[in-house]
Amino acid sequence: MSDVTEKIKQELLIRCEKSKEKDGYDFWNEHIKYVVENAVKLAKEYGADVEIVELGALLHDIAMPSEYGERDEHHIYGAKIAEDLLTKLNYPKDRIEKVKNCVLNHRGSTNTPRNTIEEQCVADADVIAHFDCIPTLFSLVYKKMNLSITDGKEYAKRKLEKDYNKLSPRTKEKLKERYNKIMEVLFLIK
Repeated sequence: MSDVTEKIKQELLIRCEKSKEKDGYDFWNEHIKYVVENAVKLAKEYGADVEIVELGALLHDIAMPSEYGERDEHHIYGAKIAEDLLTKLNYPKDRIEKVKNCVLNHRGSTNTPRNTIEEQCVADADVIAHFDCIPTLFSLVYKKMNLSITDGKEYAKRKLEKDYNKLSPRTKEKLKERYNKIMEVLFLIK
């Protein structure tokens, strides 16, 4: 981990802790750390720029614990926060743009194209993280959304199916066996 990456991580952890104290959701331990771990792994495997991917993964959701802007536009606000933080650390402008593009294009629901392998690694890692921390999904459907058991189960199933289908073909193939096992165990789908 580079010095810049470590400083960004420490800033993110501070923001996540403040957010957790306020609303109880632990962005770092329940999502972002999984994204970072998976993104770095994919970057190494796919020959991407590991530092750009790691920074993109650390910053992909930073707008949410920062409580900056609307949640549906967190990728846009997050890119602005990423630019500000990296500029203060004298990170090279051309590399800031690459990190910003990872943040801007990480959301599968926006259907934005991933123009680089780095952007794809962050987007895929964001999806994989949902499979790494499934209890968070169930907390959402049963605690926050207050759905019935049946409705919550159906919502969670559709969410995981939708997420899986957002993956790049290469990563989708890597996750296929795990995805099928999860769907079989949780939803009795064979």
